Amino acid sequence: MPSHDTALRYPFQPPEPRSSIEVAPGVRWIRLPLPFKLDHINVWAIDDGDGWVLVDTGLNSPQTVAEWQALLASGPLARPLHGVVATHMHPDHVGLAGWFARRAGVPLWMSRVEYLTCRVLHADTSREAPPEAVRFYHQAGWPAAALETYRSRFGGFGRFIHALPDSYRRLAGGQVLRWGAHDWRVIATAGHSPEHASLYCADLGVLIAGDQVLPRISSNVSVYPTEPDANPLQDWFDALEAMAREVPDSALVLPAHNEPFYGLHARLAQLRDSQTRALQRLQERLAEAPLRVVDSFEALFGRAIGPEDSSQFGLATGEALACLYYLQVQGQVRRRVDQAGVAWYAPTA
Repeated sequence: MPSHDTALRYPFQPPEPRSSIEVAPGVRWIRLPLPFKLDHINVWAIDDGDGWVLVDTGLNSPQTVAEWQALLASGPLARPLHGVVATHMHPDHVGLAGWFARRAGVPLWMSRVEYLTCRVLHADTSREAPPEAVRFYHQAGWPAAALETYRSRFGGFGRFIHALPDSYRRLAGGQVLRWGAHDWRVIATAGHSPEHASLYCADLGVLIAGDQVLPRISSNVSVYPTEPDANPLQDWFDALEAMAREVPDSALVLPAHNEPFYGLHARLAQLRDSQTRALQRLQERLAEAPLRVVDSFEALFGRAIGPEDSSQFGLATGEALACLYYLQVQGQVRRRVDQAGVAWYAPTA
């Protein structure tokens, strides 16, 4: 496949801080800072007649609130807010959904599984790590120090999320919502999150993709302790196919990270092919000797990832488990748990 630099086209430069730009009639792009390696999130404002609808919100943090207060003080967004949409439950997307909903007295639109899962995880804030979760990461091969770091940091998910409203409006796949002069159709997918909702407007030829399709990076697809036998990678492959069926290649894609782009179908093919190659590398490494989850990182990601980088170590573990479990379901890999409670993976033949 061609690289994204040749297969994709980027028609817009990012907006200046505390400002927005129009990327399609009635659709504005806002970029908010994040305190992570991925240092920004794109959120979208849709014209709704005498007001507007916000898609995704940024983190619940003093910096993000200050950015929003400046944006709301003057200019195109100094109008009534009619509603908030969260594409999915991750804190950079839903962090200020409750703040906006309560401040403006407007509904939150979110898919059912994302809303309920977010409420459950938010309730874990400051809880002690459950024994099942500790066993989950021990089985993956985490050393004792990494497990202790996990225990000390457990319950941090909700710290960047303003409490969600106690009621919401459900987004479901195939549903059509009318905002302003245009209809927006919900495309529900799984893999990156349980019931991610993208929005497609055929009139404008615009897809608000959330994290489902990103042009320069790939979304995290992980297994977590809450559902240790999940198969999110199969969900992810299914989602790529669904997006190619439901949205034409001519669409302008508005992703949550990086820049808006044209070339949707090429990017979907790149994501699929890149993941397929990673699985092939993993199978080649497994053919040499059995592996623990933590032994597979270099084959999958092209570099060693150690527990000293606790955030990346956790993400890599979840993604590696997703790959290994996918191969298990396909009948290509078997798992054996040793007397110490650590899982080892090997080819079935």
